[in-house]
Amino acid sequence: MDTLLSIEGLTVEVRSRRDTVTPVAGIDFDIARGETVGLVGESGSGKSLTAMSIIRLLPTRAVQMTAGRIVFDGVDLATLREAGMRMLRGKRIGTIFQEPMTALNPAFTVGFQIAEPLRKHLKLNGRQARTRTLELLEMVGIHRPAEVASSYPHHLSGGMRQRAMIAMAMSCEPALLIADEPTTALDVTTQAQILSLISDLQRDHGTAVLLVTHDLGVVAQACDRVVVMRRGEVLERGDVNDIFDRPQHPYTRALLDSMPSRNVGKDRLPYISEGVLAG
Repeated sequence: MDTLLSIEGLTVEVRSRRDTVTPVAGIDFDIARGETVGLVGESGSGKSLTAMSIIRLLPTRAVQMTAGRIVFDGVDLATLREAGMRMLRGKRIGTIFQEPMTALNPAFTVGFQIAEPLRKHLKLNGRQARTRTLELLEMVGIHRPAEVASSYPHHLSGGMRQRAMIAMAMSCEPALLIADEPTTALDVTTQAQILSLISDLQRDHGTAVLLVTHDLGVVAQACDRVVVMRRGEVLERGDVNDIFDRPQHPYTRALLDSMPSRNVGKDRLPYISEGVLAG
């Protein structure tokens, strides 16, 4: 397969006056053009830090990538100048952030924010950007695009904000879409709609997707391959069917065994003990 993104030995450190911790420790995986890879693990496993390292938007100066390579379409993003990264973000790499209410700017309308990458990266004028913005909102299933474009983020429901975020992320038809917990805090019906929408956009545009999630049900529905993380390390990777049917690492087996769908009728869900890392 034609590799689009290759992560080699990625290490992220968090430094303070007292200590240095390593929440991401030398991980490796790749994504082929047009495929969906699920990056899965419990909260605190390093999934989001890995995703934000790719686009070099780590949360603070204290959090730094200290080793490794992130090769995107032949270019090592770890050594690329910031001006080069700004040209890639939004144009060739789109991002759906975990909480659109905090990712969208409350001071600007939704339409203005979707049009911004169109003006910046595709050099569309105001009228062209407006027309394309309405097309994008329709594409993501918004039935009153002009009304939504004129609205501020807090005027919209969670599902509508997430759709607007997807429209923004897909506006320049990126080669890679990073979706960080795109269905968190949404009801089950809206979750299914958002996943179906991402799948349809991927098929139509040939976009590769890195789907960051703790939800194994989402992984089973949407992914081609899976990378399992815990405590900053990759424990297992492989085809989604192989991982679900024949998991090799004890932690992966425990993670699958804790799924609610596998425990229907039981009084309580199993928990993952520290001993599962012994394999």
